[in-house]
Amino acid sequence: MADLVRRIVSGDPAAEAELVERFSRAVSFLLRRLARDEAVVEDLYQETFRLVIEKVRDGELREAERLPGFVSSLARNLFLGSARTGGRRKRWQADPEAAETAPDPAPGQLARLLARERSAMVRRVLAELKNDRDREILSRYYIADEDKEVICRDLELSDLHFNRVLFRARQRYRELFERWQETG
Repeated sequence: MADLVRRIVSGDPAAEAELVERFSRAVSFLLRRLARDEAVVEDLYQETFRLVIEKVRDGELREAERLPGFVSSLARNLFLGSARTGGRRKRWQADPEAAETAPDPAPGQLARLLARERSAMVRRVLAELKNDRDREILSRYYIADEDKEVICRDLELSDLHFNRVLFRARQRYRELFERWQETG
């Protein structure tokens, strides 16, 4: 998988074709099981591979060995998204006046306020972590969205050691976060 991902990132069209060939049957099977409408299946099939290739090229796949799960998750999420919008579209086509009363999909004031509060709480909890490395690895990996390889190189960690450090840092963060929630 790593070689295939590396070739796609470097822009090799043969690697992109190989990706489609390798996962074509699985994606078709999954989408047919979910959608049952051949036109929808075909649209989602095309969109799945377009997005997978785009995201792999952009480096959004952090671990090459997770490519199969990445492909199937993306196909499933595209189906769910199309099912949600398809249901609304059918309702609005049947009753165009209902579209006028449809909720605005943009987050409202309350949602923005809650997101800011959650963000502030995350920063406070991170600041209270006793271990500097925990704070750094969580911030860089989850907030700054830095590549695992870069963090490993900077912190002189092996891939396996990184996973262990990240796991323990998340545990300590979770414990502290839960205490914060309890105390309000």
